[in-house]
Amino acid sequence: MPLLAPAAVRTERLTVAYRGRPALSDVDLHVEAGERVALVGPNGAGKSTLLRAIAGLIEPSAGTVEVAGTPLASLDRLAVARRLAVVPQLPSLPFATTVEEVVALGRLPHEHPIRGLRPADRAAIAAAIDRVGVGHLLGRDARELSLGERQLVLLAMAVAQAAPILVLDEPTVHLDLRHQVEVMELLADLNARDGTTIISVLHDIGLAAHFFPRVVVLDKGRIVADGPPSVSLTPDRIREVFGVDPSLVRLPASHRGSVVV
Repeated sequence: MPLLAPAAVRTERLTVAYRGRPALSDVDLHVEAGERVALVGPNGAGKSTLLRAIAGLIEPSAGTVEVAGTPLASLDRLAVARRLAVVPQLPSLPFATTVEEVVALGRLPHEHPIRGLRPADRAAIAAAIDRVGVGHLLGRDARELSLGERQLVLLAMAVAQAAPILVLDEPTVHLDLRHQVEVMELLADLNARDGTTIISVLHDIGLAAHFFPRVVVLDKGRIVADGPPSVSLTPDRIREVFGVDPSLVRLPASHRGSVVV
């Protein structure tokens, strides 16, 4: 029998603590290559902490993280960046940087250490700018963009990185409704056409249920549900985890996950 390919991301008994207080406790999460997974939950549930641990941005107190079958702790930052791209919550930009320079940062893991950007890198940058739709922002100082515009530029940077795994922390939080939908459609397209594994933290469970075939619900540092939206986002669970009347939450009529492929 052929050997099964390793999971794109695997955490085993992952625990993360801040100042001695656990933010994640014994979290097991297996994401296969080519999956599209949303992480949802109330504030303080551990969603962003889990994403940061997967990206190697924080060190677990216990447990392990593997990326494509390799322990994350054994990889240097360059090796991680070739496997996994990150769209963080908006960081500050400490100095003047044009939009195209920000997007070009996505090619650093592939850039020749002496010759710099090659024609293939420049082509990847141009393709990412076009795919995300930020060409009209070229030449502008990224510090002067609106929060929503800057979020799209960071997404273009991650697309230019061309890593097989893309993790995003609240990619729609500063976007208007049209751009929220466009970003969700782009993630679905990257997943369907390019085979990119997508793991995204989302606050909007309606977007999660509509665009993600698999939704993982976290609460108090633990995974409390994992599966299709119809399984993980039941009315009882919405009431229990989010503390709201489920009738106030707008979910797809079919409640069967993504309608975009």
